[in-house]
Parts: sequence; structure tokens; C-alpha cells
Amino acid sequence: MVSHRARPRFDKPTPVLVTMRVDRHVWNLRSRRCFSATAACFETSLGRFGLRLIEFSVLGNHLHLIVEADNAESLSRGMQGLGVRVAKALNRVMGARGRVFADHYHARLLRTPTKLVNAIAYVLGNSAHHYGGESGGDPFSSADCDRALLLGKPRSWLLRVGWRRAARTTPEWCRTHLAALPGAARPGLAA
Repeated sequence: MVSHRARPRFDKPTPVLVTMRVDRHVWNLRSRRCFSATAACFETSLGRFGLRLIEFSVLGNHLHLIVEADNAESLSRGMQGLGVRVAKALNRVMGARGRVFADHYHARLLRTPTKLVNAIAYVLGNSAHHYGGESGGDPFSSADCDRALLLGKPRSWLLRVGWRRAARTTPEWCRTHLAALPGAARPGLAA
């Protein structure tokens, strides 16, 4: 269960690691039908309420998202809107009604380059942890999807260039992936 304590406040674009767990009756999110419905929700909610989806991984019973929100209210409203969209879409796929998510979303602010890069490595490598295989290569994540359609363009310094200051223990595949983010500064340009 996610704590009901007040979430930390912030007033400038900040990356956030979000986890959303679905209820037990919800079908496997990694099925083609459920994933297609979820990905369509990602696309239609792109940039709404000041929330931008940067990375994602869809697992069997939960979603891991790296989002960037303009402020605390943008995070709250954007996640509420995304949750409603995904719930309605999954209910349509399942021919059901009612609650889809088991609880509130869990959010953790990522305020340092190392925390950001480690969170992205965690999100993109999570399928390898659960299902085996290689980190960063998952058709149900932003690592292997059409990035231009589903993902937002980051605005914060941390997501554009600050991630390069992360500890060197970050996996190389993750650093390469970050360099390819829409709006990320290209290697060799001034940070």
C-alpha cells in the first residue's frame, strides 16, 4: 500500500520515478492488447497538465514510468489523468467496469544525476530482472518502441544534459539510451 502522506513539493521541471500497480483481476499488461491500449494512452496524454513521459516499462501487473512534471500540481493532475485514461482503456479491452489500479501511484523525485540515471537503468532493465534476457531490450518498454510518438521532450537541465554527471558505474547501454532522448543535448555540445 502506498503511503497517504503528503508528497514532496517542487516548483520547477523535475524527473520523477512513478510506479502504478494494477488490481489482481486485471489481465497481463504485457499482452499485445493491453500493451497497445496502454501505449495509446501514453500517446494521447503526451504533455497534458505539464507532465511528460520520458521512459516507461510495462510489466505483468505494474507500470514503471520516468516522468517529468513542471511542478507538484502538474505531477498530481497529470498522473490522475493518465491513470483514468489507462483504466478506461484497459476496462474496454477486458470488457469490464470499475477499478483497475490497486492503489495510488508511488512517486520518488529524482534530484541528482546519479539517482536519475540509476532510476532509468532500473526502469529499462526491470523486465530482464522479472523475465530474463538483456537489460535495455524489451518490446514493452521505451527502449524498443517508437519513441517519437510516445515520449515527451524533456525540459529540465537534469534530463537534457545533467545526467552526464552521473557516477561512472552507470551501465553503458543506459548512457547511450539517455543520449538518444528527444531534446537531450548531443555529445560534444556544450552542457
